[in-house]
Amino acid sequence: MELFTWLNDQLLRMDWLAWLVRVLLEDGLGLDTSSRVGASLHFFIYDVIKIFILLAVLIFSISWVQSYFPPERTRRILGSMSGFKAKLTGALLGTITPFCSCSSIPLFIGFTSSGLPLGVTFAFLISSPLVDLASVILLASIFNWSIAIAYVLIGLVLAVLGGTLIGRARMERYVEAFVMHNPVLDIPQEQLTRRDRAQFAWAQVSDIFSRVWLYVLIGVGIGAAIHNWIPAGWIEALLGQENWWSVPLATVLGIPMYADIFGTLPIAEALVGRGVGLGTALAFMMAVTALSLPSLIMLKKVVKAPLLALFFGIVAVGIVLIGYLFNAFAYLFI
Repeated sequence: MELFTWLNDQLLRMDWLAWLVRVLLEDGLGLDTSSRVGASLHFFIYDVIKIFILLAVLIFSISWVQSYFPPERTRRILGSMSGFKAKLTGALLGTITPFCSCSSIPLFIGFTSSGLPLGVTFAFLISSPLVDLASVILLASIFNWSIAIAYVLIGLVLAVLGGTLIGRARMERYVEAFVMHNPVLDIPQEQLTRRDRAQFAWAQVSDIFSRVWLYVLIGVGIGAAIHNWIPAGWIEALLGQENWWSVPLATVLGIPMYADIFGTLPIAEALVGRGVGLGTALAFMMAVTALSLPSLIMLKKVVKAPLLALFFGIVAVGIVLIGYLFNAFAYLFI
């Protein structure tokens, strides 16, 4: 147990990096890291470097595994299943795709056009931006493993339940015609060498970095400001756990934003550090990643208003319920 704790602190939390940044700021620049300016710089530099290191390692590893599951092979796997098993598999496949909600929509189109049931494709669409292996590790590095595992499990429940409800509503007629008739090429998977897989993995790292680096910087910057500059009393008055409206308000505040989970995690970390309930912070994070306004606009080009409204309603209600659950049982995780 002590070895696991040490590995967790050094490899995930990167205590050595926190110490190194503190030494560089205090001894190198003469800054007091207990002051507002010093603490903000320490928070920003430490979190940015930590997130980028973890992202590079995790995305490379996940993409290496992903190279064995191209979209056509994934379609065949899902196509051979039905019912609950198919929806659960679709949600689980979403966890190995480190995509934001907008990036998941092209795969959703491909799966839907190939004839997969709407319930399965929406289970994937909900799961993909909400839960992925990289976010699990980052959650564990910022909070702890109990919170990370609980978040993943409840995110999968939401994806499967959402997919099931949408599937039973039989709303295929509300999918745009071009999606249902979009041709899918059935190309056999190439026999990739290790070098090919490494090149693919590094290409994925480069692509995802190019899309998320700015959001990470903005997210960590907001987190640093919340953590060190905004009085805790203000935050607690607005989003304090004792306020019944904190969870739905956090969900609504998250919708207009657009960022990956990697950019919202530092904000959630700072909110919890300033007295906001764990469920409230996670509800904000989930709304940003799963219900961002840009992704809803893009999805509107793919499905018609009734299906979009059903998707939004299921996910929004699910996020609010999850927020209340985490607030009620936070003592089990912290």
